[in-house]
Amino acid sequence: MTVTSTTSAPVSRGIVAAAGTEDQPLKHRRKIRSTGWWVGAVLKAIVGLLFLLAALFPLAWMVIAGFKAKTEVISTPFQFFPEVWLVENYIQIASDPTFLRTMGWTFMGAILFTLLHLFLNSFAAYAFARLDFRFKKTMWVIIITTMFIPGMTILLTSFIVVTNLFMLDTLAVLVLPGAASAASVFFIRQFYLNIPASLEEAAMIDGAGKFQIYLRLFLPLSKPPFVVMGITAFLAYWNSYVWPIMTITTPEKFVVQQYLTTFRSERSTELGMLMAGSTLAAAPVVILFLIFQRQIIGNIKMAGLK
Repeated sequence: MTVTSTTSAPVSRGIVAAAGTEDQPLKHRRKIRSTGWWVGAVLKAIVGLLFLLAALFPLAWMVIAGFKAKTEVISTPFQFFPEVWLVENYIQIASDPTFLRTMGWTFMGAILFTLLHLFLNSFAAYAFARLDFRFKKTMWVIIITTMFIPGMTILLTSFIVVTNLFMLDTLAVLVLPGAASAASVFFIRQFYLNIPASLEEAAMIDGAGKFQIYLRLFLPLSKPPFVVMGITAFLAYWNSYVWPIMTITTPEKFVVQQYLTTFRSERSTELGMLMAGSTLAAAPVVILFLIFQRQIIGNIKMAGLK
C-alpha cells in the first residue's frame, strides 16, 4: 500500500516562491547598476564633448576668421562661417617679407633654445642622478624649490641682470635666461634613475669617463624625456611674449608674437589678415604635436606610472 504525501507539493511551491522573492531584489540591484553605468557613461561623454568644444572653438574660429573679410570678423550678429571665403588673407600674409623673416627668426631661436635646454638640463639631471658630490642634497632641494617660484616675480631682476651684461636686443637674451629649468632637470633625472647601473659599470670597465658615459650612454637613451621636454621648450620659446617685449626693441629681431601685436596696432582694421597670420604662426606648433603625439602621451603615462 502506497501512501502519497499531501504536504510535499505545498512545501515545494513555498521553496520556489521564497527563491523567487530572493531573486527579485538581486535582479532589481543589477538593473539599477546597469542603468547607473549607462547614465555615468552618458554624463562623461557629454562633459568630454563640452571640454572638446571649449578647446577647439577658439582655434576653429581663428582659422575660419582668416577667410573672412575685415568687416565680417567682428560683425553683428555673430556669424561663424563667412559669406564669401577669401583666400587672399592667407596669401597676403604668407607673402609678406616681414612675416616670413619673423617666422624664420623665431624658428631659429626656438631650435637653439631647445637644443641648449636639453643639453644643460640633461647634464644637470645626470649629475644629480649618478654622481656624488658635496652638498648634493642641499643643492637638489634648492633646485626643486625654484619650481614653486612664479616666473613673473623675477622678471625685473632678470631684466636688470641682462641689462648689466649688455644682452638687450640680442638673440642671446631670448635663448640663455630660460634655458635652465628645474622641472626639466627633475623629469629627466627621474628617467635616468631607472637606467640600470650595470650599463654604466660596463662603460667604466671599458675606460669611459663620466662625461663620456653621459655622451655615449645616457644621451642616446634619452629620447623619451627629450621628446616631451624638447617640445615643451619649443612651445615656451615660440609662445613667449612678455620677455621679448621687455628685451627686444629692433623690429628685425621681433619674435612672432611681437609681430602679431605690432600688426594689430598698426593695421587694426585688417582683422582677417591678423587671424590668418595667427593661424600660420600656430601651424608649426600644431604640426610638431601631431608628429610626436604618440611619444608625448606614452612618455607622460610612463612618467605617471613611475
